[in-house]
Amino acid sequence: MTQSVYEQTSEQIGDTIHKASRAATSAAEAIEDGVGAARRAVKQGGYAAAEFYGDARRRVQRNPTEAVVATFALGVAAGAAISWMIKRKHCCNCADTSERVQ
Repeated sequence: MTQSVYEQTSEQIGDTIHKASRAATSAAEAIEDGVGAARRAVKQGGYAAAEFYGDARRRVQRNPTEAVVATFALGVAAGAAISWMIKRKHCCNCADTSERVQ
């Protein structure tokens, strides 16, 4: 009886160690797969950025006037949007302040 309890405990410990080892191996493989996927994504992103840069460079070389006009228009639009946001924030603050005073 005593021997069988020790044997059962030993078997259970052995099984637990084996399962823990398999779980650790599975976790390590999952991490390794995730790192590999992240590396592939970064590499593909780098290729896409290089391709975008090359395309943009060729487009500017072929149509420099169009590039200058587009850049100017984008700057004007960004400036107008920023100005509108600042003006709106200032007006909202004034309205809030006047409501509190009355």
